[in-house]
Amino acid sequence: MNEHDHEHDLGLGHDLRVISRRLAERRRLLGYMVGGGAMALLAGCGGGDGSGATAGDSNSSSGSTGSGGSSGSTGSGSSSGGDATSGCVASSSETNGPYPSDGTNSVNGVISNVLLQSGVVRSDIRDSFGISSNTAGGVPLTLEITVFNSNASCAALSGWAIYLWHCTRDGLYSLYSAGVQNENFLRGVQSTDSSGKVSFTTIFPGCYAGRYPHIHFEVFQSLGTATGAANRILTSQMALPRDACSSVYSTASDYGSSLSNLGRVTIASDNVFGDNTAAQIAAQTIALTGSATAGYNGSIVVGVPW
Repeated sequence: MNEHDHEHDLGLGHDLRVISRRLAERRRLLGYMVGGGAMALLAGCGGGDGSGATAGDSNSSSGSTGSGGSSGSTGSGSSSGGDATSGCVASSSETNGPYPSDGTNSVNGVISNVLLQSGVVRSDIRDSFGISSNTAGGVPLTLEITVFNSNASCAALSGWAIYLWHCTRDGLYSLYSAGVQNENFLRGVQSTDSSGKVSFTTIFPGCYAGRYPHIHFEVFQSLGTATGAANRILTSQMALPRDACSSVYSTASDYGSSLSNLGRVTIASDNVFGDNTAAQIAAQTIALTGSATAGYNGSIVVGVPW
């Protein structure tokens, strides 16, 4: 039986996140009053790829996207979510859960920190590196993330770093869950380009009991500081659109109990997303194009109050 981040901090951490979100909303309202409306986000393209480097290696190359991903643009469907015209809003802070491998917890008595491993800086995160050469199977997902400064007119945050991780199609987390403790796939770091963008090639995550389908991420000021949670600027999660989840789980093979698990949870009832406003949930939901058979292309914007 899988153990996952069912618990949600309702203590001091929760209170601080609520305060942070309220401050972000006030900043947004002030921005509207001063600027006369929501400001357009900067556009751009591209992502980094630094295969073979650790997250702390600021000399890692960037500017190329991962290879081997199935293009979701060949599919026919689309799913709503966050987009690049929603205005300068700071992203909600969320728990990193029990499986971050960012130096904050242990596995079998040993501190787990994939950010210190050579090879973690990469755009295609479907394969394990260093300890294994196995690949995580599932419906292809290419995800573009734009990082901007929500306190500076949506200015792109170039040279920042994003650590991304999520579960397998079976709802398991590499390095932690039984059966995949010797894998480190579905984890990787990217450096943002001049437009504040990164691109990850991965798979559509499964839905495990107790949580709505999601992807974890942490934001760092640079690759050089992306060596552990102590340096993170933002920790949050992204949600997958429900219609796409239903399509994948009912169409693709090997997603196990994801469809039945999805039937028992909504974003509103989720113990992480459930306390957010409708606007915050919309901003945290990935916009998708494609299909369960052809794969998906996704995009989302991340606002950092810097």
